[in-house]
Order: sequence, then C-alpha cells, then structure tokens
Amino acid sequence: MSTDWTVIVGIHWFGIGLTAAAAGYACAALFAALKSARSMAPLPGIRGLDLLQPVSIFKPLHGAEPRLYENLRGFCLQTHADYQLIFGVREPDDPAIAVVRRLQMEFPRLDMTLVIDARVYGANLKVSNLMNMLPHARHDWLVLADSDISVPADYLARVSAPLADPGVGVVTCLYHGIARHGLWSHIGRLFIDDWFAPSVRLAHAFGSTRFAFGSTIALRRDTLLAIGGFETLRDVLADDFWLGELTRKKQLRTVLSDLVVGTEVGETRLSSLWMHELRWLRTIRAIAPLGFAMSFVCFTTPILVLGLCIAPNLLTAGFALCGGCARVWLRFSQWRSHRGGSPWYEIALIPLRDGLSLLEWAAALTGWRVGWHGQVLHARGNRPAP
Repeated sequence: MSTDWTVIVGIHWFGIGLTAAAAGYACAALFAALKSARSMAPLPGIRGLDLLQPVSIFKPLHGAEPRLYENLRGFCLQTHADYQLIFGVREPDDPAIAVVRRLQMEFPRLDMTLVIDARVYGANLKVSNLMNMLPHARHDWLVLADSDISVPADYLARVSAPLADPGVGVVTCLYHGIARHGLWSHIGRLFIDDWFAPSVRLAHAFGSTRFAFGSTIALRRDTLLAIGGFETLRDVLADDFWLGELTRKKQLRTVLSDLVVGTEVGETRLSSLWMHELRWLRTIRAIAPLGFAMSFVCFTTPILVLGLCIAPNLLTAGFALCGGCARVWLRFSQWRSHRGGSPWYEIALIPLRDGLSLLEWAAALTGWRVGWHGQVLHARGNRPAP
C-alpha cells in the first residue's frame, strides 16, 4: 500500500509541476514580449546615415511565391544612400524572373542585378544560389534576406548600422507572420508569433545570442571570408543559423536588431503547414537537442489540460488559470504589435494551434528527414564540416 500511495502522490505532484511549468513559461514569454515592445528603440548609429557604408543585398529566389512583387518592391524603396540589389535564380524559366524584370523597368536608376546560374555545389540549393551571386556583389557590407520578407523603407539603414562596429559578426532580425489565406495561414502565423518569436526573445533576455534568421543576416565581406565563405554551408540545412554560429566562434557578436520584419504565411492546407513546421522543429532538434526536448512546456493549452487531468485540485487550477490568461494576453499583445485580422478569431484558435504544435513536436522526435523545395534532406547532418 505504501508503495502504491507513493506512486499516486508522485503522479499528483507531477501533474502540479507540469501545469506550473507550462504556466511559468507562458508568463515568462509574455513578460519578454511586453518588455521587448516597450524597449524597442533604434540602435546607435542610425541617425548618421551619411556614415553608412554601401551595401549589397542578396535575394535568392525560387518560383513565383505569393506577393513576391510587393515584398521585393519594398527593397527597392530603401532610404539608404547607396545599395545594390542582387537577385539570384537557378533556372532560366523561373517565374520569379518576370517579377525582377518588372522591377528593373520600374526602377531603372536602381543598381539591380539578376543572376541566372544553375551551378550546384552541394545539397543546399539556396547556398549554391548565394555562391553564384557573390561574385556580382560590388560592396563589402552584405545583407541576405529571404524572398518572402516584407520591410519598411528604413530597413537597410537600421540593420546595416551595427556593422560599423568591428566586434559585430552578424546582425539579424526577428519576424512576425502575415496571414493572407484562411484558417491554416492564421494557424501558421500563430506558430511564428506565439511560439517562435517569444522563445527567441526569452532566450535573448537571458543573454543568449545563438541565433541567426534567414529573414535578415547582415555581415561584412571579411567576416564571410574568415569563416570560409558560403562554401562552408553548402551541405547544411540551417545555413542561416550556422552562418551566425561560425562568426560567433570567431569571437564576433551577434546583434538582434530592434526591427521586426514580416514574413508571408501562405499555407492553405494542413499538410503543407505540417511539413513546413516539421522541418523547422527537426532542424531545431538537431541544433539544440536539450532545448528542444524541454520545449513541450511551451505548448500551453494541452499541457495545462493534461496537468489538470493528472492533478485536479485548486493549486493546479490556479496555475492553469494563470497560464491560460498569460497565453491569451500574449496573443493579444502580438496582434496589437503587428495587427492583421481579428484578435478574437486568433484567440479562439489558440487550443488548435497549441495542440497541433505538440503533435508536431512529438512527430519531430520520430525521425530526421525533412522536405525542402522539393528536396529530401537529413536534419541531423545539419552541421558544417570542420
């Protein structure tokens, strides 16, 4: 009997601990998000725009993505005094070429280069694209940005300014989701805004800079050469993360910009959303296995419900109420920062979003294969060769 009672008590306290952990994370994520929103201020050096160096922007393209013209056009309207735009595609019939040609006609005075080059150097086709684009870069300050990113007119000035400090390796930007295509697009936006971004802010609040995002990576040419160039990344999946990690190994700092850019969330079906997010999660598992293993507590709703079912008492209910309120407040604060759609609609989607995230987390534990741009890659091989 004593052994049975010990097991019962242990399970009871496990339920309480599970609920407390989920509630604690929800409150901490909310605090980090609110603190970030209040403290956002331009980084030093932005006012002296005349002191900024000329910049080459790399835009690797693949296909006619939703709102590609609008997103690329934002890079043509920058307030920066001197910059070059380099667009890269692999195939001569890529639909993205027509969008670039349209921009070249619309902005004839803008320094704009289109590189069409099918050469492949490794498993990562995006890195091969970047390698083909690099010889066309005229400037020594470089900015890499994914094709689905939307930016304000002062974007380039703000993200390149910290490169004036020789101790800075890369500058990167967080991003928020822009939902345009119904239910699954909104569900995808919540994955970015309510899980990914708060977790980065929370890690950053505790001093971590182990990140770099494809939304934006700004670095100097000499930094790129010091880590071995793009060639070092030709066979890895998370090229953005490793670009930052290799510069950190050179004792250079990673700067998280004050600017949050937008990214299109275009999934219209559960299957495509599942594959996209599974790729992210398996990549995170390969890069940070311990952090990934504990990340299930971040999926607030199902963990709170599970804890309540295991230990249905007032203490657990109090933790669950606190965690649930923090989760709703986080969603509302993210909506207030970026707008788009009805906050109440997305608040109603929270249980579905958190439940789906937990299922994806569990699925990510079952293998390493990921699909990306028609390729099948192995996330565990996601490390540059020494």
